[in-house]
Order: sequence, then structure tokens, then C-alpha cells
Amino acid sequence: MAVSTCYAQREGVLEARPDQGRYVELDGVFLVPYEATIPGSSVTFWMEPIPGGKTTVGDLETGETVTVELAPYWIGRTEVTWAEYRLYMDLCTVFEKFDDAGVRQVTDDNRVDAVTAPSKLYEASFTFGSGDEPDLPAVSMTQFAAKQYTKWLSLLSGDRYRLPSEAEWEHACRAGTTTAYSFGNDNDVIDEYAWTDNNADYETQAVAQKRPNPWGLYDMHGNASEWVLDAYSEAPYSDLNDEDGPSGEPPVAWPTKLFPRVLKGGSAFLATEEATSAARRASDDDTWQDYDPNRPKSPWWFANDDAQDVGFRFVRPYHTPSREQLNRYWDADLPRIQRVADIRIDDEGRGERGLVDPELPAAIEHHGR
Repeated sequence: MAVSTCYAQREGVLEARPDQGRYVELDGVFLVPYEATIPGSSVTFWMEPIPGGKTTVGDLETGETVTVELAPYWIGRTEVTWAEYRLYMDLCTVFEKFDDAGVRQVTDDNRVDAVTAPSKLYEASFTFGSGDEPDLPAVSMTQFAAKQYTKWLSLLSGDRYRLPSEAEWEHACRAGTTTAYSFGNDNDVIDEYAWTDNNADYETQAVAQKRPNPWGLYDMHGNASEWVLDAYSEAPYSDLNDEDGPSGEPPVAWPTKLFPRVLKGGSAFLATEEATSAARRASDDDTWQDYDPNRPKSPWWFANDDAQDVGFRFVRPYHTPSREQLNRYWDADLPRIQRVADIRIDDEGRGERGLVDPELPAAIEHHGR
């Protein structure tokens, strides 16, 4: 399925220089912040433009850094909230109703446009420890679930969203700075910018309450730890591949095993020192699934208090990826992850699989949510 660049750029691109506000100038056009509504709902989210070019990421104090070249992109102004994520969670019931009605069935021919919907929660307290208010960051999802969310939103809206690479995330967090935090080196003022174990009482907080970074992004330091695409290794960026350049894929240390994978930004559960721009957190999937009694364990949810600060935000690349690239960003990157999802859906009836396209909201309206 080919995707035209101009179609993907219908939002957030102006031909004339804006009179006010942030923008990124590129190729004679201007990338600007934009607000989008999730189709079939009244839920909205904001995206902020991020300039491309060469950038140095990593620990600037120790010198464990790498310089990469990035293409421009937009990134979520905030972490994905429960208001947004619940629409994706609702797909499990939606797809069940489609199955009962015999409509919008997944076949071998259209499976590429199918999305897995997360199973209904085994124990809500493992997920909603900080509450389930709509403006709280959505948490406790696996990286696979976060990737499937971006696939759902992309196929539903026509814009192409995905998780950021670690380099993209850190570049956006730094916002042109070279200090430990985007606001400087002094963590005495971190409470103005971040929710950490110093001020959050070990609960995630409503997004966008603190001061943003210089590029208008909230909660890049603290609140929820945020998934990126990369595998975690003890030597930061040692597996980073930058061979494709700014118009190709972003440099990503693609996973070759189930975990650990990288989370960025610290969290409301972690110390201020773990919320620097360069800080990296290794996922601990085995521990985070400790309390899941199912075999195999859920590919969508963690069941442990220690993962109640695990969330994400997403990006939209300026250059529209090929469908092959998109599949890599959206779907399971290891066969075992997909096998587990298939077992849970096909053999155990936990979770669902269904087609997503711009006609989905009308189908939901017709067949009932």
C-alpha cells in the first residue's frame, strides 16, 4: 500500500512563515505544532515539530556519546494519556462484536492491516495504581502494545506514527541543550519541570502540569518512563546504525532478544538523577510480569507494581516511511512475540485481532461499541 508524502503531511505543514509560535523551516515549508483529533472520538493530542540534522546524544559528561544524523519529525507534546489509550483498549470488545456479526474479518490477504487489541485487564490494580483519570499518562503496557497503538492510530487517521528511536527521543528532550537536563545542570530546580520520587509521592501525575522544555515538550523529565524502539545494552549506542542517513530510517539498535529494551526520561518512581536527558532505563520484563498467572504471559500488559510508571509518546516522521519500514516499527520485531499474541488470541480467547482503516469509526457506530 503506497502512502503519498503530501497526504501524510496534511497537518503540521505551512507554506507561509508563521507570524508567531514555534516552527521548523525545511525545504521551503514550515513545520508547526498541530492538534489532531482521534477519529471517531473527541479526544485530541498535540504534536511538536523537531528539527533534523546532526546531533550528539549520550552522556556528555563521561564522553559516552555518538553523533547521528536525524531527519525532522514531530513528537507528542505529552505522554499518551488514558483518554487516548482507552480508545485502543476498547478495540478488544469492538473486534469481538465484529467477529460475532461476521464483518470486517481478518484474512491472509488483509492481515497486514490488522492490529492486535490488548486483552481485558487481569487485575486493574496493577495498571491503575495512580488512578485512571483521563489526563494521567497511560502506563503498564509492553513495548509491543505501544507499537500496536501507533499502528492503530496510523491506519485510523492516515498519518504515520511510531515510537521514537532513542536518538530521536533524546534529541527532542535536549532541545538544543548540552546540559544534564534540558533546563541546565542544577537539579535544585527540577521540581519545576519534572515529577520524580522527590515530589510525586510515587504516583504518576496529570500530564503538562510542569514547565515544558525549550521545544514545548512536557514531562520529558520524570512522570512516566517512555518506551523507545531500541534494545538496551550496557555500552550506550554501541549497536547504533546510522548508515541510512537523514532521509532513511532513524538510527536504531534493533532488538535481537526479548529484553531488556530502553526506556527514557526517568519517572515519578525514580530519583532525579535518573531523569537526565541521557539517562537510560533497562526494561525488566520478567519481573514486571511476575504476577501474571497466565502461560504464556500477556504480550500487552505488565502485571507488577514496578511497571506502573511505564508509558510512551510517539513521533510522526516528516519523510513518510515505506510500508516495509512501517511494518518494522509497528509489528512484533521478534517471532516469539507474535507467536505469544497469536496463542493468546486464537487458543485462549484473550485479546483480539481486527482490521483498522478510516472506515472503522463508522463500522463501530453501526455495530455498536
